[in-house]
Amino acid sequence: MSGTLNKVMLIGHTGDDVKMHYFEGGGAIGRFPLATNETYTNRTTGERVSNTEWHNVVVRNKGAEICEKYLKKGDKVYVEGRIKTRKWQDESGTERYSTEIQCTDFTFLTPKDASGMTTQSGGAQPAQSTAPASTPKPSPSPVAPGYDDDDEDDLPF
Repeated sequence: MSGTLNKVMLIGHTGDDVKMHYFEGGGAIGRFPLATNETYTNRTTGERVSNTEWHNVVVRNKGAEICEKYLKKGDKVYVEGRIKTRKWQDESGTERYSTEIQCTDFTFLTPKDASGMTTQSGGAQPAQSTAPASTPKPSPSPVAPGYDDDDEDDLPF
């Protein structure tokens, strides 16, 4: 394989509300910590072990504003993006490094209210789709359940 891939997919809980930074040209950046958990049973002792990994997520522009509006501390969210390491100097002149997840897509997984309102950016799909009550139901298809004649090229995942 000659190409490379930098892609991250995370499902976790936010560790804080989104912190926004606005720029003169109208751009915005939102940042929030995301916790992912790994739980396993130790083979030698038989006890359950849980590890939490923290990720610094960065969302830009309209996506950042949507996250600020709807994401709160503790909410579950799916984040897709790429890993980016920044190098900077602190006040004392020491070089520091920060590894972040540059978010390109996200889906809120925590229901917000009884109407099931969820919001997304880019091409993300909402966690729960809400269809109007007047939408007609499709007629039954002669093919096996779960398969549609119109969608025969679609993968099941």
